[in-house]
Parts: sequence; structure tokens; C-alpha cells
Amino acid sequence: MEIANLSKVSTVTRLSSKGQVIIPKAIRTAHQWESGAEFNVIDTPEGVLLQPKALFAPSSLDEVAGCLPMVAKKTQHEIDIAIAQKLKRVWHDSN
Repeated sequence: MEIANLSKVSTVTRLSSKGQVIIPKAIRTAHQWESGAEFNVIDTPEGVLLQPKALFAPSSLDEVAGCLPMVAKKTQHEIDIAIAQKLKRVWHDSN
């Protein structure tokens, strides 16, 4: 079942004495929600919205820059040579 078709799916579920609600299997499958998935519960004027919790907290470039190891650091001279070689190949291929 496609997610687009789910907007027309209507089903009834019950709130348990523990405050649990069962999400129909067709919806869980379509959204690939597995057991243990976490959701933000948002109270809206139209009702309650369950929104899947983001896997990672939002971050800025400054927070993640440098997280990956540097494989091989190039000198400015090596970078200049590589750029010049690429420019020669591009110019040669275009003529």
C-alpha cells in the first residue's frame, strides 16, 4: 500500500488503560515504522499528531566540521598542480 493511498484509510483504534494506541499495520508498514520507533506527540487544534522523532538532533556545519578523519593532507603546491592538470584536460577535451 502506498503512502499516498493511506490518506484515505480510516480505521478505529482504542486507547488502552495504559494510554497505548495501536497504529494499524498497513500504516506502520507503509512508513517503515518498526517496534521501538520514537515519535513526538503534538497536540494540535485538529487533533493529536504523531511525528517520527528525528534520528539525529539538528546540527550546524561548525558542530560537525572535522568529524571525519583526514585521509591525506595535500599541500597547497599539490592542490595547485592538480587544478592545473584538470584545467589542461578539460581544455584539451573541449577542443
